[in-house]
Amino acid sequence: MSYPPAAPIRLDEDWHVHSTFSDGKDTMERDVEVAGERGLRLLCLVDHVRAETDWVGDFVAEARRVGDEASLAVLCGVETKMLDTLGELDLPRDFGLADRLLIADHQLPTPTGPMDPGEARGLIEQGDLAAGTAVRWLVEASSNALEAHPGAILAHSLSILPKLGLAPSAFTAEHEERLVAALQASGGCLEISERWRCPGVSLARRAIAAAVPVIASTDSHKATDIGLYDYCGEVVAALERDSARAGGGAPD
Repeated sequence: MSYPPAAPIRLDEDWHVHSTFSDGKDTMERDVEVAGERGLRLLCLVDHVRAETDWVGDFVAEARRVGDEASLAVLCGVETKMLDTLGELDLPRDFGLADRLLIADHQLPTPTGPMDPGEARGLIEQGDLAAGTAVRWLVEASSNALEAHPGAILAHSLSILPKLGLAPSAFTAEHEERLVAALQASGGCLEISERWRCPGVSLARRAIAAAVPVIASTDSHKATDIGLYDYCGEVVAALERDSARAGGGAPD
């Protein structure tokens, strides 16, 4: 299954939902049941993996089984963290069994490996790490990871910024351009995350203008949150206002 078109962002899909295979509270069956009750047309079951994860095959098989019995399209994906600025990821060998790879900024990727966000924030506050350097590392790691893994989803992009004590403005237009160029070149996809309320409208707008697919997700860890959008709806509304202004009228 291919990604959705670059616009509009569909709110009847949820591309990032966790289950009991990692740190979710509910089974895949329950996740799919709730998604169906809420009228979703697509659900992507996602769980966290590391290099030592040994259950990817079981995870994929279970997702396939549940999906075969569902009334909506069901995909499965694995979510992993960036390790360094070269784009290395914390992945098991069999990650490719899943339909999608989600690349996340759980820690700050540095030239020598991942750094805990709290430690990085302390260094920034002490003046031992420039904010611009931290953001540059993040962009380099994201771009290189996307290049190495064509078609990947960039999950809750920029969610690490507040953990580093940085305002959204720390991610400049130049950073946006480089990240969108990497998404475009790799056939990647930008996720708008309800849970983390990121990225902002500016990055979504730039991605859509470059024909990069933009998708909505809850990153839910319990079934009751699946398909419930507030922030993602705000992003969609802002983009619709853009479209209305460009077209000289209200959207259809």
